Amino acid sequence: MLFKQFSETLSLLEKTDSRLKMTEVLAGLFRETPAEEIDKVCYLLQGRVVPLYVKLDFGLAERLVFKAFVSAFSLNGKEARRRFHELGDLGLAAEEYRRVTRTLFQTDREPTVIEVYNRLYQLAKLEGGGSQEAKLHQVADLLQELDPLSNRFLVRILVGNLRLGFSEMTVLDAFSWMTAGDKSLRAEIEKAYNVRPDLGFIGRTLKAKGLGGLKGVKPEVGVPILMAKAERVAVPGDILEKTAGEAAVEPKFDGFRLQLHLLPDKTVRIYSRNLDDVSYMYPDIVAALVAEAGAGELIIEGEAVGYNPGTGEFLPFQETVQRKRKYNIAEVSREVPLKLYAFDLLYLEGRSFINEPYLKRRETLKKIIKGTNGVITVAPERVVREPAELEALFTEYVSEGLEGIMAKKLTGRYEAGARGWNWIKFKHSYAARVTDTLDCLVMGYDYGKGKRTKFGLGAFLVGVRDEKNDRFVTIAKIGTGLTDEEWRSLKDSAHRHEVKEKPAAYEVNKLMAADVWLEPGIVVEIRADQITKSPAHTAGLALRFPRLERFRTDKRPTDVTSLPELDRIFRSQRNHSV
Repeated sequence: MLFKQFSETLSLLEKTDSRLKMTEVLAGLFRETPAEEIDKVCYLLQGRVVPLYVKLDFGLAERLVFKAFVSAFSLNGKEARRRFHELGDLGLAAEEYRRVTRTLFQTDREPTVIEVYNRLYQLAKLEGGGSQEAKLHQVADLLQELDPLSNRFLVRILVGNLRLGFSEMTVLDAFSWMTAGDKSLRAEIEKAYNVRPDLGFIGRTLKAKGLGGLKGVKPEVGVPILMAKAERVAVPGDILEKTAGEAAVEPKFDGFRLQLHLLPDKTVRIYSRNLDDVSYMYPDIVAALVAEAGAGELIIEGEAVGYNPGTGEFLPFQETVQRKRKYNIAEVSREVPLKLYAFDLLYLEGRSFINEPYLKRRETLKKIIKGTNGVITVAPERVVREPAELEALFTEYVSEGLEGIMAKKLTGRYEAGARGWNWIKFKHSYAARVTDTLDCLVMGYDYGKGKRTKFGLGAFLVGVRDEKNDRFVTIAKIGTGLTDEEWRSLKDSAHRHEVKEKPAAYEVNKLMAADVWLEPGIVVEIRADQITKSPAHTAGLALRFPRLERFRTDKRPTDVTSLPELDRIFRSQRNHSV
């Protein structure tokens, strides 16, 4: 496939608001793409050359790409910058100047997707002395070889500004349409993706082997598994009704949920909930796993919590969060030591454990992790069968400063990437009638007024996920309850996600339209006093007295509270008083 054809498809997607139409366009693209190319196409659709969990970026700031296309077309830098600022899009500027200079820089070559992909991959791998200059030359050469439309999308890929308005879930739908002509295979394809969250792998396997190739997909050490999610209940007594009368109850820690991969060569990879490789942030946990694990190859999950080495008490999340940093890691590791409480085993010595019952996973985990080094230990657990015992355990953990409890069905399997009743959480609520916080997506913001003009925003629109239709619907506009520092932090984050038009995945009542729209990227934890019915918000429900609890940089947009979950919380608050 020519890169020019690929760019024409991107242009069509950019003009499409309908999710169904996007799915059809993507399915058509995938049908035309050979099996040996489809993984590259999938990565380029994400603006990358590798899966999301692999840390490999182009390392080119917008100013450097601008410098490359000024050089490529022998432009007047000052005039080109003026035009770029008028258009507000470096990709459009590159397209326009390529069209103007077409006769000066003619080429008979029409690069293929494979050729462009390979050159971008090599560009991303360049590092060390002179690498920036080499990258600029390679970008300039590509710009000269490609047509104007391809220039637009090449530049957007390089600067991380592709923003086509669809998520990985839409791509999975398109895989189903490619294979079956409808979305009937989506559930099976998604099940495989949750274990191997690599769109290139899924597309290549489907194209070469059909759906049968995805059946029984197993975890691979070094490839993160999408983490299982818990349902929630309004009162602890409801838990046993959902778990067949008995449950394993663990404390719910307020730290970082991490997935640890131990490779045969003793390399350790640590992944966050949103698939980031954060191994470099936790050298103490890396060393502890190598020393502790009684295995050569495994995948486990746990929660990392900061503690006071003098008293042994857990630190508040606000102090634990200091460990999420890129610099001064060794120093802060000493100031804020971590304990990792391992709570699940997903893979061991070539064998997947995700479909094994919880009790078997837990017993095997205890044999591997002995807890001798003081850094990694198996999370405490108690099997309960009486509501009174469960509530007493909940009270005990809350009195120790923990969030609450996590209950697990004894026969339940690990539901990768899914939310189900195999895991149930219950967190303490101190005065709010809504028994838990909600994870919400920041969809846009309004300009500030009065004293908030100094922040550049005065209220922000949040929503939850309508999983059935792969869209986000609104539940609140929040304009109070943030500190000055939180307003500034939100503005800084928002600036990196601003888009010119409302994303196609957003369903918003015109009464709630934002002054500035943001692409999916910022997740916040919100507490509210109550959930009420609302015709103004597209969720059909709204939050009463919403307030920011904290930013959730460890969560992806697809991890936010779902619409069915919101509805269950709404119904439960009418049945229970907290």
